[in-house]
Amino acid sequence: MTSQVILFDLDGTLTDPRLGIVACMRYALDQLARPCPPDEILASFIGPPLRGTFSILLGTSDIKLIEEAMTLYRQRFADKGLYENQIYEGIPEMLQSARQTGYLSFVATSKPTVYADRIVKYFGLDRHFTGVYGSELGGRFENKADLLAFFLERERFPADVAVMVGDRAADIIAAKNNGIRSVGVLWGYGSEGELTDAGADKLCLTPGKLVSCLSQIVP
Repeated sequence: MTSQVILFDLDGTLTDPRLGIVACMRYALDQLARPCPPDEILASFIGPPLRGTFSILLGTSDIKLIEEAMTLYRQRFADKGLYENQIYEGIPEMLQSARQTGYLSFVATSKPTVYADRIVKYFGLDRHFTGVYGSELGGRFENKADLLAFFLERERFPADVAVMVGDRAADIIAAKNNGIRSVGVLWGYGSEGELTDAGADKLCLTPGKLVSCLSQIVP
């Protein structure tokens, strides 16, 4: 029998990265001498791939300019921004409970694997995970649907043993596109309406209730 698998989003699901991500967006826009919206607006972009975010913030489809913004963002993020982050209360206990229940846990994030790996290890969460899946620096697997398809192929898991857990519509839509069930978490950056409209199979209010939520949608 194949083990049940949980795919956890990172930003807005396991950790609250607001301080670092907002500061790095602001740094990139300031360095480009471009207008920068208030922090609340910048924070609303947490979750989706960064290239699309900069396209919106810069009001452009100019790949060269977007990549310049990405480079500036990563200059600050790699040295400082990724540590300006905190684990949501109850996450270590949630992950421990999932492991004791028999789930295999993986991270599945649009963030580059090189950064996601460092964050997971920095906060001591790596012992809970069988693997960390993220995008490549050049943009491959930024689309989470592509990432989940790659995960299923690489790990040779059937879609029906996996559940995607995330806080944004992109997590839910990516799961549906791959025949994976999903749980939308309400402690992150996506609203209840966003997650419901995207088609989440279950909503979860707090980390402490996740295993119970999973038991309601996992055969």
